[in-house]
Amino acid sequence: MAQTLTPHAPHGAVTILRAVNAMTAIKEAVIGWNDARKTRNELSRLTDEQLFDIGLTRGDIARF
Repeated sequence: MAQTLTPHAPHGAVTILRAVNAMTAIKEAVIGWNDARKTRNELSRLTDEQLFDIGLTRGDIARF
């Protein structure tokens, strides 16, 4: 009778993988939030005329 090997992850490996994935998602969310914060700060420093030149209004800044 032939045996087939079914690979199994070491005990707890799936839990560790899920924890690593969660930490990676949190890191990416923080990086995205910080990038948006920097963009809003830079846009806030522009004059209304400069914003108009790039097709934005002061009220559009909050969307970033």
